[in-house]
Amino acid sequence: MAAERSRVWESSLESVVVHAVGAVCRRRTAGVVPADGRVRVSGLPRVLGAGTLRARVVDGGGRVTEARVETEARPATARELPELRTRVEALREEYEALSERRSRHRARIDEVATLRPSPPPRREDEPHRRTPAEAWLDLADFVEARLTALHARLTELDEELRLAGHALAVAEDELARASTAGPSGALASGSVAALTVAGAGAGEVVLELEYVVPGARWVPSYRLSHRRGEAEGHLVLCASVAQLTGEDWSSVRLALSTADVARRTELPRLRSVRIGRRQPAPAPSGWREPPPGLADLFAGWDAAAKSAPARPARPRRATPPPPPQPQPYGAPAGYGGTGYGTGAYGSPGYAAPGFDSPEFLGDTAGGALPAPMPMPAPPPQIAPAPAAFAGPPPAPSGAAPEVTRSARPGGRTRSAPTLAAPAGFAAAAAPPAPSGPAAPGGGGPGAAAEAPTSGPHPSTAQLDYAALTLVGPDRSAADRGRLLADAKADPAEDEALRQANALHQSLPLPARAVSPRTSAGSFDYRYDAAAPADIPSDGTWHTVTVAELPVGLRTEYVCVPSVEEAVYATLVLSNSTGHALLAGPVEVTVDGDFLLTAALPTLAPGATREVGLGQAEGIRVARRTELRESSAGMLNSTTVLDHRVRIELVNNLARPALVEVRERVPVSSESDVRIEERPGWSPPDPDTVNDPAGNPPSTRVRRVELPAGGSAVLDGGYEIRIPAGKALVGGNRRS
Repeated sequence: MAAERSRVWESSLESVVVHAVGAVCRRRTAGVVPADGRVRVSGLPRVLGAGTLRARVVDGGGRVTEARVETEARPATARELPELRTRVEALREEYEALSERRSRHRARIDEVATLRPSPPPRREDEPHRRTPAEAWLDLADFVEARLTALHARLTELDEELRLAGHALAVAEDELARASTAGPSGALASGSVAALTVAGAGAGEVVLELEYVVPGARWVPSYRLSHRRGEAEGHLVLCASVAQLTGEDWSSVRLALSTADVARRTELPRLRSVRIGRRQPAPAPSGWREPPPGLADLFAGWDAAAKSAPARPARPRRATPPPPPQPQPYGAPAGYGGTGYGTGAYGSPGYAAPGFDSPEFLGDTAGGALPAPMPMPAPPPQIAPAPAAFAGPPPAPSGAAPEVTRSARPGGRTRSAPTLAAPAGFAAAAAPPAPSGPAAPGGGGPGAAAEAPTSGPHPSTAQLDYAALTLVGPDRSAADRGRLLADAKADPAEDEALRQANALHQSLPLPARAVSPRTSAGSFDYRYDAAAPADIPSDGTWHTVTVAELPVGLRTEYVCVPSVEEAVYATLVLSNSTGHALLAGPVEVTVDGDFLLTAALPTLAPGATREVGLGQAEGIRVARRTELRESSAGMLNSTTVLDHRVRIELVNNLARPALVEVRERVPVSSESDVRIEERPGWSPPDPDTVNDPAGNPPSTRVRRVELPAGGSAVLDGGYEIRIPAGKALVGGNRRS
């Protein structure tokens, strides 16, 4: 027992890197490696991505030669069950008991309410009797008093049931939003890493495990605080993180990445072009075709099953059945009822089956045995699978992960992200897919035998030797005698995996939040949190402070009086740090007072953007226009439309304000129509335009510095000269 406990090492979660969808977790464990080098590491979540486990030796010497994921299930103890779940079960039992008590009490009320006086039957020769009215009244009084007491108790039970139902609903709501890290019932299931460490010394060895889990996502958010008049502000970068991985992240080093955890990293393979005779693709290493004559191996089983009559009930015989007859080497496996027996066919440990199966004992009195079938030639020997598989070669450090189809113990194959293993890591035993094209029908067991003469093309599940099981004669003819993966699945694990994969669809984003993959665009960036974080596995958003960044700030005011006579305040942010700022909500605080929540656009290092703060009530604007129409030129051949604009600004603030006034002028596509603008107005600088759609060529701006309590008057406008032949009759009227 002590030796078994020494093989199971407890692990602790060290760091988590949350990607746009999914997360990469790292665990550490330490212990003394046994003589055979086999170690089991517990504590891994149920939704561990298949084929994503990596392990390496951090300290102590040696290397990891094999890493596999196994599912472990055991009865949960009372301490492991969450206190909230225990409370919900107790409240549910109390509610059901009260409901049953109320039902019985209601039945008692109905029984008392049916009490009626019933006089005895009168005979034919018996005269009529007087009815005792006092007895009738006494019975009525008894029923009324009894019903009054019962209804009073029923009212109390209804109130108790209502309170119990409310308490149960509150507890169930808390349980639905609670962490899913603990066991959900009497059975606790999880994943265990089975490792093989070679070359370890007698001292303690420190191992590091890395794996991918779905059901995690994050979005950025910000808190901006500054004081009026200052050129710098403090921008606090926060992250809203939600995870439903089945394990609580407690005091872990948290990092946030915009990269996709399932990005493909393999290099494209350029096949050579040959001129000449066609050559078949080479068979992958470690794969052998099914032996010839495999279908005839079970002919005796099928024939015996067809010829055996129905077994009637027979009396117990005093004499024992005849001993089993020895069979020659290579007898049909069906005769023994155990398939290949204790060893692989043709291996040194092979045990030839005999006629000791009860299905083949004769049903007659003499116990006659069926005649043996002709023995087929023994198939060629199958090369045994290697003890460990080193896995695919590691990708370069820093590369993004790859999506593959990998096998998991239990026979289920599913799509899962596969990390590019850094140097020093040993990949979990999931051999790569063969280089040739896939076999028809998905590369199943039957398809491999019917493949073209170019060679077999097994799937990844068929190359995962440790997950294969030799199929006996009780299966279909296409599967018997072959090594297949058992298709049994864990319902609890499937439910946890389904909830984890559906997190990014079922969980709505916070207000004004943008997905990192959408706002990051073509670049990927990683943010490391300054302090450890605690994030439970409850599927709700949790805010984590990542870093505090200094940014450049200045307040400007913008108005478009031709559209609305109002002035709006804008906050110009300049990202002077080396960090990229993603789009997301920002809470603006001015002089310690919360102002509003705005949407921050994506800011690359060194970029500048404007954030709207709403209407500024302290600055007033008014716009006046005037139109004069006249004629010019020889014979009054040109119509002149003189537009004059007068804009008045008043600053009621206690500080100076820089106001940008935006106007527009007409643009003509006719060479004969001329437009002359008044001086003082200029087109906007293209480098300072923050509108993604840009400004039209008719936009004109003018900046004016208003002192505290001061005012300014801006004159502008334009003249339009139109030839008389192109002027519309009545087209120059203005309302």
